[in-house]
Amino acid sequence: MTFHWPENLALSSERYRKVLRQSVLEGITAAKSGHPGGSLSMIEFLSVIMDGYFEQNPKTPEDPDRDRLVLSKGHGVPTLYSLMSALGYFEAAELVKLRSLGHFLQGHPDRDKYKLMEASTGSLGQGASVALGLALGLRHQFQTKQLRRLPRVYCVLGDGEIQEGQVWECLMAAGKFKPGNLVFVLDRNRGQIDGPVEEIMNLDPLDEKLRSFGMNVSSVDGHDTLALKGLFSAIEIKPESRPYFVIANTVKGKGVSFMEHPTKWHGAAPKKEELERALDELWGAGERPYGTLLA
Repeated sequence: MTFHWPENLALSSERYRKVLRQSVLEGITAAKSGHPGGSLSMIEFLSVIMDGYFEQNPKTPEDPDRDRLVLSKGHGVPTLYSLMSALGYFEAAELVKLRSLGHFLQGHPDRDKYKLMEASTGSLGQGASVALGLALGLRHQFQTKQLRRLPRVYCVLGDGEIQEGQVWECLMAAGKFKPGNLVFVLDRNRGQIDGPVEEIMNLDPLDEKLRSFGMNVSSVDGHDTLALKGLFSAIEIKPESRPYFVIANTVKGKGVSFMEHPTKWHGAAPKKEELERALDELWGAGERPYGTLLA
């Protein structure tokens, strides 16, 4: 059966999240390279953001009043691509061309290939600075009545990534200039390519450090969609206030038991038999209720 997105289901519903996980895994398998662990850990919080806390419209994708999302941990982009396809920005069949030479779905966000990527990311840490610049620029445009609304700017970071000094320079500037439309979300899955984050360069006490830099800090189970909705609904966007920093505590490879590991599946694409095993776990043996991208 040809793959298709569910109808009449909320994007962040449990069933839809399974379809998103399937599409991410099939795309990475087709590419024979990619980062499944850190893509799967973002499914819940990104689907919640896109399911009611992100003003956008695929019919007017370059609306200057739209909200922005900068995926600073660019290696997790398969999840963002799947969500954009589910929202109607492009056909699902394109997802199996992930990482293909010249295709717009590159292995990291590539603004040259696909201008709806708000920033080309991959050199870790740089997306935070881009997001801060966007938030400040959009605030200025709103205050000078060039925009009808103050757009939110989300910046998704990885916990290995925030060992980068550039991130902390950005946070220092954000604390000073107080863009109240900037929301950092940290995918704290505690794993990076070289090993567990705590062993490579421990971040703790993270919440205390972030508050000292002027952030409005919240910590949440990054896989609890109800808690995530409560948190994002409580965020009040203002032109000038402390930026928000959401620590989403997640599990690398979430949703597929044999992939739930801090480092094993950071940058390893599943083989066909491993993909089938993962999909059987998601849906049941041999069941593919929404078809497959690899048919």
